[in-house]
Amino acid sequence: MSLVKEFREFAMRGNVIDLAVGVVIGGAFQKIVSSFVANIVMPPLNLLTAKANVNFNELALRVKTEAPVLDDTGAPIIEDGVAKMETYNYAILNYGALIQTIFDFLLIAIAIFLAVKMINTAKARFEKEEEAAPKAPSEDIVLLREIRDSLNNRS
Repeated sequence: MSLVKEFREFAMRGNVIDLAVGVVIGGAFQKIVSSFVANIVMPPLNLLTAKANVNFNELALRVKTEAPVLDDTGAPIIEDGVAKMETYNYAILNYGALIQTIFDFLLIAIAIFLAVKMINTAKARFEKEEEAAPKAPSEDIVLLREIRDSLNNRS
């Protein structure tokens, strides 16, 4: 089997096409969710957390290293028998941004969960009301009743 034919069979499977459609719709739905969170969920949360100022972005771990100070010739500068050292910031691990992202995700997940729960509750209530409402008889029953009534009127 040629590589092109094998790829075509893979790409045309239902699962791959369904996944592609899901990704496209998910991307469009992401705008709705972002707007919902930014405009509906976050303003009340900002009011609640205004005093606490929940922002972890500034948290970081600074890993420092030292290196000897060199003169113009590239030799280390020695003072009192010890090489003069200079401190450099080697790496900054911004773990606060990760914590903030996780915190934001949890808030969004809770908000979406509550929104979906409200939608499902409303849907179940509407379905229950729909089931409780008397249903109109089917066309067969209506036709049979008309036949019965017309036969009763003949006599």
